[in-house]
Amino acid sequence: MTTQIIVILAVMIAAYVAAKAAKASVELSIFAAAVAGGLSGAFIEAPPLGELGRHLVEGSFTYIDVILVFFTATLFMTIVNDSGGVDYVVRATLRGLGRTRILALLALMIIVLVPGALTGAGSVSLLVVGAPVALALGRLGVPQKRAAAILFIVAGLSAAAPPVNIWAMILCAGTAIPYVGFEFTLGIPVLLLGTFTVLALGWKNAAGAGPAADLPEPVPGMTWWRVLAPFLVFFGLVAAYRIWPFATPIFGLSLEFALAAVVALVLSPKKIAFLKLASDTVRRLLPLLATMVAVGMLQQIMTATGVRGLVSFAAISTPLVLLFLLFPLVIPFSEGVLTYGAAAILGIPLIWFLDSIGYHATVVMAGLSLLWPLGDGLPPTALIGRLSVMVSGYDGSYKDFLKATWLPWLVITAVAMAMIVFSSKLAFLVKWSM
Repeated sequence: MTTQIIVILAVMIAAYVAAKAAKASVELSIFAAAVAGGLSGAFIEAPPLGELGRHLVEGSFTYIDVILVFFTATLFMTIVNDSGGVDYVVRATLRGLGRTRILALLALMIIVLVPGALTGAGSVSLLVVGAPVALALGRLGVPQKRAAAILFIVAGLSAAAPPVNIWAMILCAGTAIPYVGFEFTLGIPVLLLGTFTVLALGWKNAAGAGPAADLPEPVPGMTWWRVLAPFLVFFGLVAAYRIWPFATPIFGLSLEFALAAVVALVLSPKKIAFLKLASDTVRRLLPLLATMVAVGMLQQIMTATGVRGLVSFAAISTPLVLLFLLFPLVIPFSEGVLTYGAAAILGIPLIWFLDSIGYHATVVMAGLSLLWPLGDGLPPTALIGRLSVMVSGYDGSYKDFLKATWLPWLVITAVAMAMIVFSSKLAFLVKWSM
């Protein structure tokens, strides 16, 4: 039986490699691996050929809640951006804090963190605020290569930041662990690592703050309260049922983002074509949403064929020291190949194993969530890396761009591994978040 499962796994890997060789997208490659695995599994009736379609359909709905959060959060941030809120905040930051370099860099870091933290996608941060923040970094005298490196690292950290962390959501869904307790567990490391990154890469080679004249002009009528009110509504809804747990209904992240989006739409100083904006948002998110659907299919087929059990056995049979030594290489590389699929394929069995031997599952998830974004700069996908280069205007070697990230990359890896290895001693962070 083990030999048969290994053959199925080999077929799935071969299908993925063949699809990538044919220049198919990541989501189509994952789908091809799922179908190939299901068809090869039919020979041993795992699953029976007649039930293959059912497993694919069921798998496609595995992460429907994550998809809804992803869409509503991105729609909210897109409305804020189209209303002129992002350009207003970046311009005001540079004008107000441009002469105080540390404060200006920290403010720009927060601006990049917010969209990714609310949507779970660093790519959204770059698409929404990447270009104006890159211009602001240029006005502060940060070279384009370092600006691209800052955007890449901070955008990756934004995807790991609470309240929406797609990797942690996938891990929680696959291990039946509630998605709670990540606010301080991830929030504190993300803020500290983001601060280190912008200061380490943005402090040197500074020519001083330049004028903000070439930044996009703010939309007439835009004010601070128009920008902040939708965020206050969102965070107020999130906090309400924690402060008054028995008197406030739990709306859920999707509805909370939708309500905040309505407030942003109403307060926008200019008219926004909502239906067109929503359609464009879906079109822009389609590759990421399709990846979530394909990952759910792959996870379902891996479970039905026994491949998931084989991967789990490989994880628990690997010496723990060797496993920890491999994490800094395997986890980012898996993200570069499978994007969010890496959490379902590798992360879930790892959480099962580490939790069973006494490691704190939530803290381990947080540590892994800091490693996966690094892989978004690695081929073949390199989604956040390529976007960082694009929005910053850097036209040099991609290899040189990656070299510029080496210091924060190593520090993030060290912090992530410390969180994993000493997870049981860091459990107090989870209690603070509850």
